[in-house]
Amino acid sequence: MIPTPEQAWNLLCEFNEGEFHRRHARTVGDVLRWFAQELGCGADADFWEAAGILHDLDFERWPEEHCVKSQELMRERDIDESIIHATASHGWGQCVDIQPEHQMEKVLFAVDELTGLIGAAAMMRPSKSVSDLEVKSLKKKFKDKKFAAGCSREVIQQGADLLGWSLDELMEKTILAMRASPNVD
Repeated sequence: MIPTPEQAWNLLCEFNEGEFHRRHARTVGDVLRWFAQELGCGADADFWEAAGILHDLDFERWPEEHCVKSQELMRERDIDESIIHATASHGWGQCVDIQPEHQMEKVLFAVDELTGLIGAAAMMRPSKSVSDLEVKSLKKKFKDKKFAAGCSREVIQQGADLLGWSLDELMEKTILAMRASPNVD
């Protein structure tokens, strides 16, 4: 079964009670939906969004088994292997050895950490909004390793490289995607 975004949300909420994790899931789902449209994959936008929502399914309860426990949880619910592979591959190099292969998986890998960095940078602005965040400001925060230290700059750069994009291009597109999200700001 390939879950709809609504089904993905309901499953996520079954294992994630914290507002932070739920908001992150919504944000990443919205960002992936935007990228699906942007990259000519609009027919698959629900699939992309569902993967974005489910990517951290196991993180709140089982952080030490991240990207491993989620596979088990989804298989128990007969979720299609394409979603399982996509969500697990975002942990490539950190918690699993499942490499992102498809365009959506590469986007998910690239934007997961980046959405956190963008969100933190937006909160530092007088507007507390991504609506006026520019790439130049984000790059300054990116270079400051102490700022949002939990957001891996190496993973973000590796994601840009996987996509064949410059870091600036990835940042610009992800900012635009977050501006378009009804769940950001």
